[in-house]
Amino acid sequence: MLDVLARMLAQADVKLNGDRPWDIQVHDHRIARRVLAQGSLGLGESYMDGWWDCEALDEFFCRILRARLDERVSPTLVWHSLHARLFNLQSVRRAWHVGQTHYDLGNDFFAAMLDSRMTYTCGYWARATNLEDAQAAKLDLVCRKLGLGPGMRLLDIGCGWGSLMKFAARHYGVACVGLTISREQAVHVWENREGLPIEVHLSDYRTFNTAGRETFDRLASVGMFEHVGRRNHGAFFDVATRSLKDNGLLLLHTIGKNRRGGGTDPWIDRYIFPNGELPSLGEIADRSELRFVVEDLHNFGADYDSTLMAWHARFHAAWPRFAPVYGERFRRMWRYYLLACAGTFRARTTQLWQIVLSPSGVPNGYSRTS
Repeated sequence: MLDVLARMLAQADVKLNGDRPWDIQVHDHRIARRVLAQGSLGLGESYMDGWWDCEALDEFFCRILRARLDERVSPTLVWHSLHARLFNLQSVRRAWHVGQTHYDLGNDFFAAMLDSRMTYTCGYWARATNLEDAQAAKLDLVCRKLGLGPGMRLLDIGCGWGSLMKFAARHYGVACVGLTISREQAVHVWENREGLPIEVHLSDYRTFNTAGRETFDRLASVGMFEHVGRRNHGAFFDVATRSLKDNGLLLLHTIGKNRRGGGTDPWIDRYIFPNGELPSLGEIADRSELRFVVEDLHNFGADYDSTLMAWHARFHAAWPRFAPVYGERFRRMWRYYLLACAGTFRARTTQLWQIVLSPSGVPNGYSRTS
């Protein structure tokens, strides 16, 4: 079985027990049977169990994906995809699961890994050379694309630790309302408002403003749409429709996949983002086109590679503080998550889109800021 795995990996120029950074070092020969039977789930779990190592996991995954070895379908992936099609894995009841298992890991943990504003989405590296500047550039880019100005109200659907709201309130004079399904995030936002006009609601987006009595000049959703799921895309745009003024703008910032269909990676679903589902552009268009005009589409997915590598460097440097709390299996899991995701963006199999939409078209056209 190990020979079969070796021949498969050779197609991506990866060797078993080779001497290059992206080669894997095998510690347990049972890895072959596990990976061939379970695909992504077996690969990730066997790494967590210490059955193999790789110095440059990011480059390993980049090569695997460029060689399309991930398209060798395992029974686990088939079942996972079928399960996602049959059931609404992002129902209101299930939506809170990712908040509890991922975003509520601990504010101190995320503060050590992220930038000073605790921005847990892709930075914008066009003119930045470090994480802090890349995240500030991204937040400013969002504000400028939305044309924010004093006196406006901004609804942030999936506000995280409040980085966009605080930036918009401080630099653009905007009053902000944020939604999150993470208790830790809500507490952080509330306790760190610093006198700014910011509100936070511990609420699923579908249960907010159900009567449509509140309207906002601008809406933003930055890094939350990945948790919505295609069965609920219509519900998301319903919330946007009832909450946005007729002359308003919506900015949707989301990771996405190149083709519609398929399921979420089983390992990511089990250990990192339960019940998540990456959209394709076609799936977004299917549900938005009857409600909104697409004014602008910007893909800077390659910037997520730099962002994830920066997060990993900070995580690695801070790990000694957290080792007694989280343990070695968590360290391997988190390292695998960050570096594997960096590899997917480097391989360009996963994208990052910012989409600006308006209810009926901006008079005389929309001009993108750079």
